[in-house]
Amino acid sequence: MKNKINIYLIEFAINSILRQKSKNFFIMFVFTLLTMILSSVFFVTNSLKYELDSTIDSLPQIIVQEMKAGRCSNINAEKVDEILTITGVSDAVARVWGYYYFEHMGVNFSIVGLDEYEKQYKKSFSKIIDDGVLKENAMLIGEGVRDVMSRSFYKEYFNFIKSDGSLKKMDISGVFTHDTLLESNDVIVMSKNNVREIFDVPESKATDIVVSVANPEEIETIALKIELMYPNTRVITNEDMRVSYQNLFNYKSGLFLALFIISIFTFFIIVYDRASGLSSEQKREIGILKAIGWRVDDVLKEKFYEAFIISFFSYVLGVSIAFFYVYFLQAPIIRDIFVGYSELKVTLELPFIFDLQTLFLVFFLSVPIYIAATIIPSWRVATLEADEVIR
Repeated sequence: MKNKINIYLIEFAINSILRQKSKNFFIMFVFTLLTMILSSVFFVTNSLKYELDSTIDSLPQIIVQEMKAGRCSNINAEKVDEILTITGVSDAVARVWGYYYFEHMGVNFSIVGLDEYEKQYKKSFSKIIDDGVLKENAMLIGEGVRDVMSRSFYKEYFNFIKSDGSLKKMDISGVFTHDTLLESNDVIVMSKNNVREIFDVPESKATDIVVSVANPEEIETIALKIELMYPNTRVITNEDMRVSYQNLFNYKSGLFLALFIISIFTFFIIVYDRASGLSSEQKREIGILKAIGWRVDDVLKEKFYEAFIISFFSYVLGVSIAFFYVYFLQAPIIRDIFVGYSELKVTLELPFIFDLQTLFLVFFLSVPIYIAATIIPSWRVATLEADEVIR
């Protein structure tokens, strides 16, 4: 029965909090704000990592680019047949694509050419071909492209400026969607012939070659064989792209790390203030409680309840606000650190990722530490004689 929760001690702890409501409410406000910031950082990071991993998984296994004077150049499309002779290569496709700069809005569109008679290297492209929605002199556009074009009054068609200065009119036949907006937001899909015409790419040339490997364990080996076969090419594996994306993500995460350190530092200032000692009023209260018959463990239980109520309520409130801020408001400001402020920035919705490890991490970085910072100085005072404390 001794370990049973004492309702009267909890009631006394609540009244004690209300007696010093100005100080305690300020602590709760700061505690809630810091918990909300930390939780929001972790929630956004988890969601973007999930989106990034999903995007990387859809990238080609191997990309072969031809290099001239240290820059990418159009590659000979006949190399596809030679690459197919390598043991372990299941397929190779010559891609025709490029970036088109829309000067009026100051953005780049990614234009991808498809051929209905070729095997597509992405499921989303295969679906477009199978559905038969890709028509001659027509294109499918990403959601971000649609928004940019509509603001420039291009709702039914768009005029591309070709390399010779003439115009190429392309009808907008629909919106291209994908599981991850990081990939499809700035994409325009059209036939290879139209892309060749816009970028002036000869029939015998391609932008690069994507290679599919039957056994994923052999990707590095086949990439090395291609490099030996064509010394003037740059061979990029999906693992290389994963590392490159991860480095970019980690660089921007450094901004979050700085925010995290500042938040933790501020929180520990509060903890240090609590642990450095009790105020004279709090010491006198403990002395009076001991004088009327309270034991040391009764005092510590009351202080535990008091600290737990403040810290746990602040934790729950901070996490709840973070959930609303990230998954309902889509984390304005924090998300823009990653996706940028471009006119064609990704309008993705952060996927809901419920990560218990994140919740436990924020909990153990806040609640137990605050409780300990409250109980330790209370224990020091409670172990003294009542008359000594009151004096």
